[in-house]
Amino acid sequence: MSSSPSTSLNGGGREWPHHMLQEIYEQPESLDRTIAMYSAEGRLRPEFVERVRPLVSAPDMIVVASGSSRHAGLTGEIAIEDLAGLPVDVEYASEYALRPATARKQAAVLAISQSGETADTLGALRAANERGHRTMAITNVEGSSMAREAGVSLPTPAGREVAIPATKSFTAQLTVLHLLALAAAEVRGSMQEAEIATRLQRLAALPRSIAAQLPDWERAVEAVAPFYSRAKTLLFLGRGIHYPMAREGALKLKESSYLHAEGYPTGELRHGPNALVSPEVPLVVIATRDTADADSVRRYESTLQLLEGMKKQGATVLSIANRGDAAVSDLSTHTLFVDEQPEHLLPIEEVIPLQMLAYFVAVRNGVDVDRPRNLSKAVLVE
Repeated sequence: MSSSPSTSLNGGGREWPHHMLQEIYEQPESLDRTIAMYSAEGRLRPEFVERVRPLVSAPDMIVVASGSSRHAGLTGEIAIEDLAGLPVDVEYASEYALRPATARKQAAVLAISQSGETADTLGALRAANERGHRTMAITNVEGSSMAREAGVSLPTPAGREVAIPATKSFTAQLTVLHLLALAAAEVRGSMQEAEIATRLQRLAALPRSIAAQLPDWERAVEAVAPFYSRAKTLLFLGRGIHYPMAREGALKLKESSYLHAEGYPTGELRHGPNALVSPEVPLVVIATRDTADADSVRRYESTLQLLEGMKKQGATVLSIANRGDAAVSDLSTHTLFVDEQPEHLLPIEEVIPLQMLAYFVAVRNGVDVDRPRNLSKAVLVE
């Protein structure tokens, strides 16, 4: 794969009304560069595997991050555990540094931050270094403090991100975490070389699949945004590896449009939040599946049962579903379709329509989507 992807992946020479929309469209190129940095010709780059070998050989891993980066970490937790059998805990960076040192001295610690300067996460990384942990950092700035101070730096070549809401830097983080999961699987012997090659092939095809879908997503999301821009609260739901994307979708909507939103595991809706569901409180439900993965299908079937109950209840539902999924579409008020992908790659794809939802709702509500109030690109104070 070329490390200089074709400009056909980024929307051509279009005039962009906002940096956020431009950066959403830059994601195929960003993903292509990220994949090429860590793999080539259907194999993980040997130097990458050797750099992370001491960390992924540890008995367990702790991820420290905040905001969108923490949602990426939650996705990585599931991918690394599923594919490599390496136990992972995800901590709020702001809490980790303030906790007393634990007995988990052998754990590897992974810090994730777009800027590499986020105060809470940098403090957590420094605490981990002081406690004697092996450390690594995923950042979008190679010369950042975290990249310099971690034992291993895993950069995301997403390029400069101008808009405050993270889009291309977030999906680049997801991609590096997926590649790290495959490297851990190789080192720990949990996956055969042929399977790793197949998974890398599917990953390599993802940027072009996303590029082909972006215009359709834009048209579809712009059309449905008016139905959700007047909501009092939105509840985002996802199961398994899709739950962090529900949280990310809710965060994007909050920070971009100032609407209140919360992300929950789908099965938790009936344990309290369902009391909120009304015409003023719609649901955004991630209902994708990998038909080749029995566990993914089982989670999907459980989501269908919930959607059936919500339709009887009269809920307004925006679903993210596999292209052509009539079952989900029939149970939803609106449906946004994505191409089918392997279970552990679906988050990279399905989060993009959620980014667009945040964008179009914000624009409709008159928000400066590139510079939301009270927020900055890097949180430099604790």
